[in-house]
Amino acid sequence: MIEVKNIKKSFGDRIILQDISAQMQAGKCNLIIGTSGSGKTVFTKCMVGLFEPDAGEIIYEGKNMLHMSNEEKKLLRQDIGMLFQGSALFDSMTVEQNILFPLDMFTRLSQAEKKKRCNEVLERVNLKDANKKYPSEISGGMKKRVGIARAIVLNPKYLFCDEPNSGLDPQTSLLIDKLIKEITNEFNITTIVVTHDMNSVMEIGDHIVYLHQGRKQWEGTNKDIIFSKDELLNNFIFASDFLQDAKQMRMMEANGNKQ
Repeated sequence: MIEVKNIKKSFGDRIILQDISAQMQAGKCNLIIGTSGSGKTVFTKCMVGLFEPDAGEIIYEGKNMLHMSNEEKKLLRQDIGMLFQGSALFDSMTVEQNILFPLDMFTRLSQAEKKKRCNEVLERVNLKDANKKYPSEISGGMKKRVGIARAIVLNPKYLFCDEPNSGLDPQTSLLIDKLIKEITNEFNITTIVVTHDMNSVMEIGDHIVYLHQGRKQWEGTNKDIIFSKDELLNNFIFASDFLQDAKQMRMMEANGNKQ
């Protein structure tokens, strides 16, 4: 579990995060949602150590990351996998070379062991035999899957995904959501997903943190959202017809169960 306590962050006179406390549930898909400018990215970067908050605590398994030694932080970062918004693959490297990169950086495995691990994660994301292809030769959805393979190649305890469905068509987005959910459950990873995709909220949102203007406005599950009385959350999350329909269906189901 990752616990964030009373995090504050400013850049000059601009306050970005205002006293945010939240929990990222262990072994679950934790979604961070909110409008553009709500502080989602800064909040996530504070959690992974890319930004240092002005105040507060970020606790990994009972240890405050902000008080860790450099060696402890290095070990923690090896437990963190990252899927970046644009996949962030090296264009001059093959799929295999991209996935081998973290293994080359952080392990002392033999070349044979590294390639075996590379093939394992490629097969897990349904990209068997894509080793020698370059990023320019594969689709956007395949790039996301390569990014996921690279993110999990070190067997991380924590997986951070920044807008994993950005730029993808709806069908491919559903496949990426399903893959993230499966990997989270299969490997018992604590996954944190920053997203604008409200379909993802309803499909994989085990635990959700909603930020509004730098504050935590709401926290709960995708089932809790259906019955939320928070006006700001409702205005944000039920903007689409799909989600309006989902809310009505779930409320009907709930009412039916009570009868």
